[in-house]
Amino acid sequence: MKRTRSNVPNPDIRILKVSSCSSLSGKSTLTYQVGCNAESKVLFRVTDNTGGGFFNDEWVAFDAIQQAFDKQPKSRPIVSHILLALFEGRSLNSPAFLLAVLQAEGLVKPLGEKKRGYERTDPAEFMAEIKKHMSSHANAKGDEGRVAVSSPQPAKRGGKAKASSEKATAPTN
Repeated sequence: MKRTRSNVPNPDIRILKVSSCSSLSGKSTLTYQVGCNAESKVLFRVTDNTGGGFFNDEWVAFDAIQQAFDKQPKSRPIVSHILLALFEGRSLNSPAFLLAVLQAEGLVKPLGEKKRGYERTDPAEFMAEIKKHMSSHANAKGDEGRVAVSSPQPAKRGGKAKASSEKATAPTN
C-alpha cells in the first residue's frame, strides 16, 4: 500500500527540487521535496512512502537539522533518534526518513562499519546546487505545503493514492 501526503498548497514555500530515495532499511522508496521560504531558508519534507509506514509531511528547516547535529557530541555517530525532537509527537519513522533524505542529498554518509551510524559531510556542494535552483526562479513540479511552526498534528498516513509519474527537479543552469 502506498502512503502519500495530503495536498495542502502554500505559496510561501517554493519547491526547488523533487526527488526520491530508498528508506534507510531499503524496504520502501521515499519521495521528498527541497524548498525555500521567502527568507531563502532551505527546507525538507517527505511527501510519499511506498511502504506502509506513517510519516510526517511537514517542512523541516535545514538550520534546525544542523542545530540538532550540533548537539550531538563529535565522538558519537549521527543516528535518526537525534532528529526526533524536530517531529515531537509525530511518527517515529519521520526522523529515519529525513535521515535517508539527507543521505540522498549527500549531507550525511554512513560511518564505516557502524550500522545505523552516520557522519556529517560538508554541505557546500548541496548548498551550491540549491542556490542555483533558487536563482533560476523556477518551481519544481510538486505541491507546496505549510511550514510547521507549532500546533502539532497527528502523523500523516495517506490513503491509497495513484502513483505519480511526475518526478521532476528544477532545471539546472
